[in-house]
Amino acid sequence: MTDGYRLGVDIGGTFTDLVMVDLNNEQLFDEKVLTTPDDPSLGVIEGVKKILETNNIHASKLKHIIHGTTLVANAIIERRGSKVALITSQGFRDIQEIGTESRYDTYDLFMEIPAPLVTRRWRFEVPERIGPDGQVITLLDESRVVDVARAIASSDVDAVAVSLLHSYKNPDHERRIREILQRESPDIIVCISSDVMPEIGEYERTSTTICNAYVLPTFTRYLARLTNRFHEMGVNKDLYLMLSDGGTVHKSTAAIYPIRLVQSGPAGGVQAAAAINKIIVNEDNQGNILCFDMGGTTAKACLVEDGKPMHANEFEVARIFRGKKGSGIPLKIPVIEMIEIGAGGGSIAHLDNLGLIQVGPESAGADPGPACYKLGGLSATVTDADLILGYLAADNFLGGDMQLDIEASKTAVKNTIADPLGLSVVDAAWAIHETVNESMAQAAAIHALEKAKRISDYTMIPIGGAGPVHACNIALKLNLSQLVCPPGAGVASALGFLVSPTSFTNLQGGVVPLSRLNFKTVNRQILDMEEQGRKLITEAMERKDDVNVEILASMRYIGQGYNVEVGISKKVLMSKNITAIQQLFEAVYLTQFGRIEPHMDIEIVSWRVVTAGPTPEIDLVVARAGVKSDDFSKGQRQIYFGPKNDFVSAPVYERSKIEVGRKFEGSAIFEERESTIVVPPGSHSYVDKALNLVINLPVKGEVELS
Repeated sequence: MTDGYRLGVDIGGTFTDLVMVDLNNEQLFDEKVLTTPDDPSLGVIEGVKKILETNNIHASKLKHIIHGTTLVANAIIERRGSKVALITSQGFRDIQEIGTESRYDTYDLFMEIPAPLVTRRWRFEVPERIGPDGQVITLLDESRVVDVARAIASSDVDAVAVSLLHSYKNPDHERRIREILQRESPDIIVCISSDVMPEIGEYERTSTTICNAYVLPTFTRYLARLTNRFHEMGVNKDLYLMLSDGGTVHKSTAAIYPIRLVQSGPAGGVQAAAAINKIIVNEDNQGNILCFDMGGTTAKACLVEDGKPMHANEFEVARIFRGKKGSGIPLKIPVIEMIEIGAGGGSIAHLDNLGLIQVGPESAGADPGPACYKLGGLSATVTDADLILGYLAADNFLGGDMQLDIEASKTAVKNTIADPLGLSVVDAAWAIHETVNESMAQAAAIHALEKAKRISDYTMIPIGGAGPVHACNIALKLNLSQLVCPPGAGVASALGFLVSPTSFTNLQGGVVPLSRLNFKTVNRQILDMEEQGRKLITEAMERKDDVNVEILASMRYIGQGYNVEVGISKKVLMSKNITAIQQLFEAVYLTQFGRIEPHMDIEIVSWRVVTAGPTPEIDLVVARAGVKSDDFSKGQRQIYFGPKNDFVSAPVYERSKIEVGRKFEGSAIFEERESTIVVPPGSHSYVDKALNLVINLPVKGEVELS
C-alpha cells in the first residue's frame, strides 16, 4: 500500500466531475461542480479545492492527477481555436473543400458541409512531389517555402499545418519545411502530418493535422494555466491527460498531440464501465455490456466485449447534423469506438418546421443551463422535463447543494412546447423525454447491427449524470433484460481515468500487398515504433513495470475501401509466415462480415503499435465502503410513467445508505449526489457485493411506458 491519493478530473459541457482514491485503503471520494466555460481551469481548481477540503486532505498528498477535457472538441465545434495556415503540395490547396467527394445526404441539393478551418487566403502551395513509394519525383522548392514562411511570419497566424502528398512514406520535405518555418519565425507552432498522422488518406490526414494545429496554442495555454494553479495550491506532481483511445499520457506528450484528446471524457466512461463489468457476479452476464453515457450535452453508447471496448481509427467532430456520418470534420486518430446516440440533460427541446419535437443539438450547457437552474435559462431542456415528471427532486440536486426551480421548468416547457402544440405541461414533458429515449434506443440498436451484434445480448451499464434517469426506459425499448447501475455513475468518466493504463499508439501507413511484404523492413519499422512508445511510457511511469506491446495491421482485400484491424504477434512476424497472417485476417473479416473472399488478394494499409503500462486496479468491492443503515427510505414521490400508467407513487431511497444484498420490487427512485436511478413498475432489483444496483426489467409486454 502507498500513502497519498490519485485524482481523476473530467470537464464536461455542464459539470466538472472529480473522483479521488486513497492509495492506502482504496476508498473513493466524489465531487461535482459546474463547468466554467470561459476558463475551464477555474472549475477544475474549484472542484479540486472542494474535494480536498471536504475530506480534510492537503494538496501535497496528491500523487497523480489524470485529466480529461472537452476543451479540444469544443474549440473545433465552436470555432474558438487559433488562426492557422496550411502548406501543401502544389495543386492541392483546396483539399478541405474537395474532401472525398462523397455526399452524406444524396438527395439534399443544398447539403451543407463544414466550413474549412483554414481560409483560402492562408492556404499555400509549394512545388514538390513525393511518389506513393516514397521516392522524390520533384525536389522541394525551398525558395518558395522561404517566401511563404516570411508571409506567415508577418501575419497574425499562430500555427501552421504542413501536409504534403505521400509524406507518410517519406517525411523529408515536411521536416525541411518545418526547419525553414522555425528559422524564419521561431515562435510559430508547426504541425507536420508525418508526425500527427502518418497514414494514407490525404484529406483525412490534412484535416487531422489542421485540427491539431488549430487547437494546439489554446490547449498549451490552458495546460500552462492549470499547471500553475495546481502549483499555487501546493500540488507538485506532474499532470497526466486521458486520450481518446483509453490510455493516459504525460502532459508533455498531450501538448504535442492535443487532437488525440478529442474524446477523452467519454473514453474514461467506457474504461470505468469495463472495470465495473469485471466484478459483476451474474450467471446470465456473458461479459458483453452496452455502456450508455448520458451527460449534460450528449449521450453516447459503446459496445464492450469480454472487458475490451471496440476501437476505431477515425472519428468525426463538429457534425452539422448529429448522426449523419460525413457531415463533420474527419479525424484519423485512435479512439474507443462510440456512437453519439442522442442529447444530454442540458439539450434544448424545440419544434421543427413541421411542428415536431426535436431535442438538441443545441445545449443550455452550464451557463445559463436549464431553466430550473435559475441562472437565466428560458429554454426547455431534458433536465426540465425530467424534473416535471418527478424523476429529479428539486431539493436534492447535487445532494442538495443546488436547488432546482420546478416552476421555471414548467414555464419553459409551457411556453416553448406545450402551448404551441396544445398539450398539457406534463404531456409535453413526457413527449420530450420519449423523443430523447426513442432516438437513443434506435441509434444504439442500429450501431449494434452495423457491428453484426444483437443488442439484446448485452447488459447495460448506464453512466453520466443523466444516464441512470433514462436507462431503464431505453433498455425496455431495446428489449434488454438487465441493467447494472454503479455507484457514482454521474462521475464515472473521472473514475475511468483512475483505472486506465499509461498508453500510446504509434501509427505508420504504407500500402503493400501481403504477398510482397518485406518482413525485414516491417520488423525494423515496428521495432522503431515500439521503442518510441516504450520511451514515452516509461518516462511517464513512476514504477518501471513491464510494458505490454500490441501490434495491429489495418488490412483489406485489394480494391476495397474499408479496412479491418488484425492483431499480429511478434512471433508470426519473425517467422515471416504470410499464410498465418492471411488466416488471422480472414478470421477477423469473417467475424465482421460473415464471409471471406478466398480468391482475392490481400493488402496491408498501415501498422499500429500500442505500447501500454500496467492497468491500475481499484477494488470496487471495498472502494465504496461507507455508512450503511436500515434508514435509507426517503418517503414517496409521484413519478410519471406514461399516459397508460399516469403518475405512480414510488418509494424514494438514499442509495448511499443501502447495504449489500438488499432487494426491491417494483418502481422506485434511488438518489445519490451524482445521479438518480429511475426504476419502472414490474422490475426486480438488488444490490450486489460492489454496491451496484442490478435491475432485472419486466419481460416484454408486462409493462408499457407509453
